[in-house]
Amino acid sequence: MDLAITGGEIVTEHGHLHADVGIDNGRIAALSTPGALPPAEETIHASGLLVLPGAVDVHFHSRTPAYPERGDFYTETRAAAAGGVTTVLEMPISKPGCATPEIFLNRRRLIEEQAIIDVGLYGAPGTLNRDDVLGMIDQGAIGFKIFLHRPVLGREDEFVGICLTEDEELYQTLALVKETGRRIVVHCESDSMLEAGLARIKGQGRTDLQAHMDSRPPVVEAVAVATLLAMAEDLETPVHVAHVSSAHAVAVIRRFQRDGVDVSAETCPHYLFFTEQDYLRLGPYAKFNPPIRSVADQRALWTGLSDGTLSVVSSDHGPYLVEEKERGREATWLAPSGGPGVQTLLPMMITAALRGRLSLEQAVRLVSAEPARLFGLGGRKGTIAPGADADICIYDPRPEIVMTRDLMFSQARDVDKLYDGMALQGEVAVTISAGRIVFRQGKILAKRGSGRFIAPD
Repeated sequence: MDLAITGGEIVTEHGHLHADVGIDNGRIAALSTPGALPPAEETIHASGLLVLPGAVDVHFHSRTPAYPERGDFYTETRAAAAGGVTTVLEMPISKPGCATPEIFLNRRRLIEEQAIIDVGLYGAPGTLNRDDVLGMIDQGAIGFKIFLHRPVLGREDEFVGICLTEDEELYQTLALVKETGRRIVVHCESDSMLEAGLARIKGQGRTDLQAHMDSRPPVVEAVAVATLLAMAEDLETPVHVAHVSSAHAVAVIRRFQRDGVDVSAETCPHYLFFTEQDYLRLGPYAKFNPPIRSVADQRALWTGLSDGTLSVVSSDHGPYLVEEKERGREATWLAPSGGPGVQTLLPMMITAALRGRLSLEQAVRLVSAEPARLFGLGGRKGTIAPGADADICIYDPRPEIVMTRDLMFSQARDVDKLYDGMALQGEVAVTISAGRIVFRQGKILAKRGSGRFIAPD
């Protein structure tokens, strides 16, 4: 065999297992009783360590090709590998938006040239051109992504085919995506309510940090979710609600799920572990859309994870520059929303499990197994079983680690104020992607372009 992992404690969504892992030709070849594997070219001794399926981050942004200074598929998949993430699904916001097979192929080429782990790619279906949508499916689109509000002013070309503000356009898009058999991911904020809120708050001359939250309260999210799910129910289109932030949105999703609508939903660590007070402390460095919200909203998100309403935790990783975040008094409105998070996705959830907030099996299900299933990678990703891709995170649960800039691998680490200083229980010791050791003991070992573009099975 190429590689053996011995003495570790395997954790999957189904439970714990003391077994050795044999890897050959990029796949898991065998699970055996300790000491029973055939010889391997290299052996990792994992006594006292957790052997986990590599995380599958379904909500990820690099900034290539238009903004390489923020990060590209190389720099940002390095951060993923350092965090035990072995697969990322890249959103279609690019310059121009990824709405045609030609643009899709260019982004696929960049993945193959730059990435060090596996990367899937969403398309943008909002042009309502059937040939474009089906053409992206032919090229391996993992799914589709849309926003329900208009593009950011001045960035319209980045959102071609992505932003849908009219109900009829949304309905037609859901019908078209249903033909592909793929799931559509939706950023849910009501355009009309959001525009009215922004006009009202800005009209008061406000530039304080609280103004951002006041301009897009939870009902703005919940109304968009309800509209989306009413149409999805009528059409029987599978949908996935991105980065759920509020109790109100969780309640709406739960009602539709009880009625049998095929809706999955995710939340993110910045909503689970931080509140509006952290946003007010860090300002634009903790600015997200939807915003980080109240303690009550945070509790509702954890309840949603416990009862299955929310079945995925993703990072919404989005690199930017310090000068883009630092806009003085106008930063509330001018600073872009988003921040890095892929490197801390798995460690934050494993820390929560080790501290009793949820089980290790639940954490694995949320960041690995269920994301893989939802996007056509089940059985191949998100599990440790014979025949699966050898995507593995070996996690040391023993040390207490404080995340600092020096430990971060994203090119945007200077804007990662949210996780700088965060105390973590344990650390990623080794990350294996398709049988290759890509990260070990704080060092990236993979070469640029050694990763793969992946499509659904």
